[in-house]
Amino acid sequence: MPDGEGNMHTVDLLQPVDEELLRDIALNPANNQYLLFTRRNRRSSQSLVMNNANSIRNSNFNANHPTVVVVHGWLSNQRTDINPTIRDAYLNKGEANVIVMCWRRLALSYYPTAVRGVPDVGRGLGQFLNFLHTVTGQGFNRMHLVGFSLGAHVVGNAGRELRGRVARVTGLDPAGPLWQYNTNRLRGSDGGYVEAIHTDGGIAGLGIGSAIANADFFPNGGNSQPGCYTSLCNHNRAWEFFASTVTRNHLVARQCSNSAQVSSNTCRGSNFNMGNDDLNKSGSGLFRVNTGRRYPF
Repeated sequence: MPDGEGNMHTVDLLQPVDEELLRDIALNPANNQYLLFTRRNRRSSQSLVMNNANSIRNSNFNANHPTVVVVHGWLSNQRTDINPTIRDAYLNKGEANVIVMCWRRLALSYYPTAVRGVPDVGRGLGQFLNFLHTVTGQGFNRMHLVGFSLGAHVVGNAGRELRGRVARVTGLDPAGPLWQYNTNRLRGSDGGYVEAIHTDGGIAGLGIGSAIANADFFPNGGNSQPGCYTSLCNHNRAWEFFASTVTRNHLVARQCSNSAQVSSNTCRGSNFNMGNDDLNKSGSGLFRVNTGRRYPF
């Protein structure tokens, strides 16, 4: 499995979990950090603190602007590439509250421990967003939760904590190991509209290769990506594609009747744009889109 810097690590999926860390994570959801970026503070974050209303009132958070929460994956933190890439895509386009959630305390633990703690981290995020809603009055229909790899399951659990009331939940190549039959994984009821972008779903892939959301996109078939020669590159393409679609909304997929059509590139259904920042987006089914080898794809 890769870390946030692109280094690969051997993982023992049967390794005993750190029960003491998990108990602390469950009891203290405020372990998560929430770092706000807006057009008034593009590079220097403002820290929003759970149960501290002044940290929100004294920040640049604007309830009239849409909110997007970006959640990193395993062995990562607030500085991992996904965060500034998606942040800049939003802020270069228009006004937004971009909240980078850092959950490194658990994310830096051994993989099986991190997997076990994902539901509690997600619940903590959901509780924070409910607090944000209470303080600012911003409706959940103005919120979009975006998570990569393990972070995709984090945002799923956050949406579940809010009873599916957030406008959108997007899973970027949701993590596969230990998640295929895990009831805590991302699912279609976690938001008003739930999308998953699958880019490394092969037999030995880092992501889930099967449909788990309302709309599931399989770029280039969902297993290997043009210009990539490693599983890590395939995996990271999910957030690279998403950031590009926030800017351009240009990757148009075709609906597929089944997974065989996805694999054989014979989908002939209706068009549906992958990714983007549309809070009113809706749709369901399997979709394939073919992309280029390099940005903007």
